[in-house]
Amino acid sequence: MAIRNVVSTLHDDGTEVMGPGILMYHYPHNDILTGSLLTVENNHFCVLKSRGAILNVYGGGQYPVQTTDRPIMGSIQQAFYSGQSPWQFEALFVTSAKSVAKAQGLALSRELAELVYDVDYYVHVDSPQDAVKLVTHMPYQGHFFTTEQLNAYAGPVVEQAINQIVQLTPLEMVNERIHELTELVRGHLQDFLAIYGITLNDVKVLMRPRDERMRELISLRAFGLSEMEAVRYYVAMKMAERGLVSAPNMAVGEPFNVGLTGVGSLPGLPNLGDGAGAHGKAQ
Repeated sequence: MAIRNVVSTLHDDGTEVMGPGILMYHYPHNDILTGSLLTVENNHFCVLKSRGAILNVYGGGQYPVQTTDRPIMGSIQQAFYSGQSPWQFEALFVTSAKSVAKAQGLALSRELAELVYDVDYYVHVDSPQDAVKLVTHMPYQGHFFTTEQLNAYAGPVVEQAINQIVQLTPLEMVNERIHELTELVRGHLQDFLAIYGITLNDVKVLMRPRDERMRELISLRAFGLSEMEAVRYYVAMKMAERGLVSAPNMAVGEPFNVGLTGVGSLPGLPNLGDGAGAHGKAQ
């Protein structure tokens, strides 16, 4: 009794090949013959091809591979392969589960300040027809097509959408337009991914200054400080981190004199002129 070959997305130990980040899996063996059984998981589609032509698309279940109407080519194939040539059939499994792809890059504000963006977008393949679009239109190499490879195509679309707004926006106002940015990225991505049969579910956009000092200054400005006040408070915090007693004076813009009792004191604060630290005397 002949044993049917089972074609699936499972390893020999029963674990699943198509884990997170894998959108499409090309069955790597050339043992799919007439009578083989295709096993398709409930969250997968399987596109069956023969010599480059799509024969059928399957949802969850198990299906026998049927011979096509085309005659097998040549008597040599008949003699060497008992009527079946290697790679006569190909099985491509496409996941319908939701996957997340990540795009990162740099954008320039209106002042040409550098901003880092992080975009997470969630995608899935919704129908057998969409699975055919993905197999037909999306180039891939090897036996896997991943979210990283998808982002190689979608990344420039995200970059273009973000720069369309950011380049016209002052640095400290970029995050005020984050909703507008998100909707623009969503629209551009949705139109682009639909060509490949991929449905866009959600988009999340985060923006931040590339320079850490600029990020801290903008955070201070968010408290209602003026530009000059934000700079003073930033310098004061750095001075305080180094243990400099004149940090409060920097924060309020008052001078600090060493060696003169009472000078350098601030209303409501201890007299900075008192003590060895203020006079610069070592005990």
